[in-house]
Amino acid sequence: MDASPSIGPDLRSTYHVVILIPVWNDWKSAQLLIRQLSEQCASPLLRIDILLVDDGSREGIPPELARCTWYDNGGLRILRLRRNLGHQTAIAIGLSHIEQHFECDSVLIMDGDGEDSPADALRLIEAIQQQGEPRIVFAERTYRSEGLLFRAGYVTYRMVHRILTGRRIRFGNFSIIPREFLSSLVVVPELWVHYAAAVLKSRLPFDAIPTRRARRLAGNSKMNLTSLTLHAIRAFSVCSDIVGARVLLFSLVCLAGCAGMIGMVGAIRLATDWALPGWSSTIGGLLVLLTLQLVGLAAQFALFVAGAASSMQVLPSRDSAAFIKSVTLCNGNGFGPLELPSATVSDFDEAKA
Repeated sequence: MDASPSIGPDLRSTYHVVILIPVWNDWKSAQLLIRQLSEQCASPLLRIDILLVDDGSREGIPPELARCTWYDNGGLRILRLRRNLGHQTAIAIGLSHIEQHFECDSVLIMDGDGEDSPADALRLIEAIQQQGEPRIVFAERTYRSEGLLFRAGYVTYRMVHRILTGRRIRFGNFSIIPREFLSSLVVVPELWVHYAAAVLKSRLPFDAIPTRRARRLAGNSKMNLTSLTLHAIRAFSVCSDIVGARVLLFSLVCLAGCAGMIGMVGAIRLATDWALPGWSSTIGGLLVLLTLQLVGLAAQFALFVAGAASSMQVLPSRDSAAFIKSVTLCNGNGFGPLELPSATVSDFDEAKA
């Protein structure tokens, strides 16, 4: 693990960060990660509250995590969802909960498996503190620890995303958000589908710092080529209007090209004796068939984009509460229930007193 950067005097007194960590059946890694965060973030200038979003886990929460007598940097809260909704939706619900029930300076999102290093989490906190203007700061990956096939698929995803959306994407969930941006972000419907793409869609200012992806703390990764493909599809769906417009324009260009080629075939057939018997009709038929397919594709995308724009969308700030089963506090003596919606960050101090 990289050496921990120091919390220098540029960090003002008691900077308060809430760390949002989605978890699905990966409690051992999450427990090890919280221990590392407790060690690396031990500073009188920094307060860290942790919100674990239990995304419908089938495995029980370890008793040691419930007691968490070893975590004294702030509070530890577990938000349980009624069912498994997926990594990205769990993040959206967690952000909405924080926006409604926490007073803090910023929110840091990281995975619970340890691949997002606590040392880099401190670098993100330092980066957001050193900004002149508020910006979301992402951890930009300069190296990934997955296998060759997965990395090749990820590079392909980035290339296709750039072609279809015109936007460069080299980061994921690992990031830190200024508190004042939360109220804008949680009313972006696309946040329910894909966090990073929703930030791009929201047009909130952002920056990135280079990081290296660490290795898991325990267990095996659940991310594979199929998961990456589904993740990419979700990212493309967030930008469906841009993707649809680009596909439509490309189809029209191809349509014009096909029409020109049909005209050339007709001119060759009528004005010259170059064509062999049956040649012009075969080529012309294929071009007409291709033209009809392009027209159908363009029409399909146009209708898809129009339908998506007019359909009812989920608003994280409005709809998240329906998916929350319970919120519990790990206070050193096990679990302590919290009532919603009146629970605020001050409950941590009361429970730990």
